[in-house]
Amino acid sequence: MALRTIAATALVAGLLVGAPAFGATPTTAERKMIAAVDADSDRNVRFLEQLVLVNSGTMNLKGVEQVGRLLRPEFEALGFQVRWVPMTHTGRAGHMIATHKGSGRGKRILLIGHLDTVFEPDSPFQGWKRTGDIVEGPGVSDMKGGNVIILAALRAMQAAGTLKAADITVVLTGDEENPGSPLADARADLIAAGRASDVALDFETLARRGGQDMGSIARRSSTSWTIRTSAKSGHSSGVCKPGVGCGAIYELSRIIDAFRQELPEPNLTYNVGLVLGGSSATLNTVDTGGQATGKPNVIASDALARGDIRTLSPEQEARVRARMQAIVDRHLDLADASLAFSDDGYPPMAPTEGKRALLARLNAVNATLGLAEMPAGDPANRGAGDISFVAFIDGLVGLGMAGEGSHAPGETADLTSLDRQAKRAALLISRLAREPR
Repeated sequence: MALRTIAATALVAGLLVGAPAFGATPTTAERKMIAAVDADSDRNVRFLEQLVLVNSGTMNLKGVEQVGRLLRPEFEALGFQVRWVPMTHTGRAGHMIATHKGSGRGKRILLIGHLDTVFEPDSPFQGWKRTGDIVEGPGVSDMKGGNVIILAALRAMQAAGTLKAADITVVLTGDEENPGSPLADARADLIAAGRASDVALDFETLARRGGQDMGSIARRSSTSWTIRTSAKSGHSSGVCKPGVGCGAIYELSRIIDAFRQELPEPNLTYNVGLVLGGSSATLNTVDTGGQATGKPNVIASDALARGDIRTLSPEQEARVRARMQAIVDRHLDLADASLAFSDDGYPPMAPTEGKRALLARLNAVNATLGLAEMPAGDPANRGAGDISFVAFIDGLVGLGMAGEGSHAPGETADLTSLDRQAKRAALLISRLAREPR
């Protein structure tokens, strides 16, 4: 055997302390879990349909609560203590938190999902449609399918006797798609659960590339920003002349174009989503538009832009913010500008050796199940998500159903991925629960 192969084998073995060897055949308990998932397949699809038929757009507070009420008895039947955490003070429905006390010796595992979707009651995209193994409906893959996978995996563990000793906390937020404010309050319970856990598994949509299931060990941040520019106004006949200046819109354009030219680097995206300018420029109260006034022959005195940046690590975020500020500070003559970042953004989940080791554990499960290895996917292909708030512990993203068209009418999920993901999760959680803390 080549030395490189020996070294690689040793590395994998080192990452799998407390778990069956890489590629090992299923244990008796694991065979029971696999059989239990297969036996529950129809039940899981029926329950998924039931969840999808309840509209739970983030701002449909009653709908979000109803999804929680459907899920609650399912967890209680598995021996979980379930509580509902109201979030009315943040303008949202609330979160469901379920805890299972095990032996107290193995790794404490946090399972993350969410109850809400982007489709509010006034969306024309409602209902459930099945064509073969493809189902269509609001939130079917993002992420009601993931919630069903959590339950399917836990039921399989119960059937095999591996749930009894497992210390598990499940947090299903009610506002992942549109977080409440202040964000510190909206995510306080999730962060507390993370600090009481050793590993986090996120059940949002499974990433696929060319038909291959992908692992996800990182997510980028999502931080919004606002630029406001001001300048001396006057008649357009004097624009850009000494003592008059070019105005606020030119100042804003300078900044935005400098961002385009000077900011690009790996794993960073920068977007401008809204621009207003003229003699006056004002955002509306819900931050989705605004009003501007002006005339073609008047130099603009006010302008603003709203956008976001997405980064892979806190260090990258700090570096990009500093570069943005330096660009803003290079003012045109007789113009001024300010840059402000929101304090309610999603943090990044940077890739780490611990997260790579966790993906190796998942790939050991894949080998046991006879499934292909899942390489780490590109974090630029995933949006921001709740697991980033607990990125201080090792975690994996994308243990939910495979699907297409997330966040858009026609969203679909592939039912063949439901059983596959439930088996992966059941075996992975059971193995992690046996590892010492």
